[in-house]
Amino acid sequence: MSLVYRYMIPAMWLAWGAYWWAMSRDVKATARQEPVRSRLLHIVPLVVAVALLWHPTAPWPLFGTRILPRAPWVFWTGAALTLAGLLFSVSARLYLGRNWSGIVTLKLDHELITTGPYSLVRHPIYSGLLLAFIGSAIARGDLGGVVAVALVVWALWRKLRMEERWMREQFGEAYMAYSRRVAALVPFLL
Repeated sequence: MSLVYRYMIPAMWLAWGAYWWAMSRDVKATARQEPVRSRLLHIVPLVVAVALLWHPTAPWPLFGTRILPRAPWVFWTGAALTLAGLLFSVSARLYLGRNWSGIVTLKLDHELITTGPYSLVRHPIYSGLLLAFIGSAIARGDLGGVVAVALVVWALWRKLRMEERWMREQFGEAYMAYSRRVAALVPFLL
């Protein structure tokens, strides 16, 4: 059973990453994209968060402090949330179709998608990833997981704000109306 605890969540993330990479090939041409320096401001914190969650031991003793008990229910709750988050992000990616990009971009003939997961939140990929990171942190159960989630929240919020600005510029009142109707990350709240 210890192998399941050790490898299940990384296996889910690796399967998600393989799917993401495979789907990244069929996208529309880019009309505008964020500069590399800006991109690094959200990529670096995400990489640090992944390292904190995947490293078998915390890099600093304080980060290894347990905040949740080592219990099967804690692990399985975290694993279920991780899976739910990853699947939600995949469903959002499917709805976005060829408009998707891993970085902040506007595509040629960019379309405003407001159906499927986009009818629940404006940034369902980020919502799903955030839920998956929270689930992974719960399964880990230590303070390092909390730090990882805080880094993810900061990185995704920063990226989301840039995307929001670009979508308002691109779609004008249609995006403003959509923003008033649908929350950004958490349905009905945020």
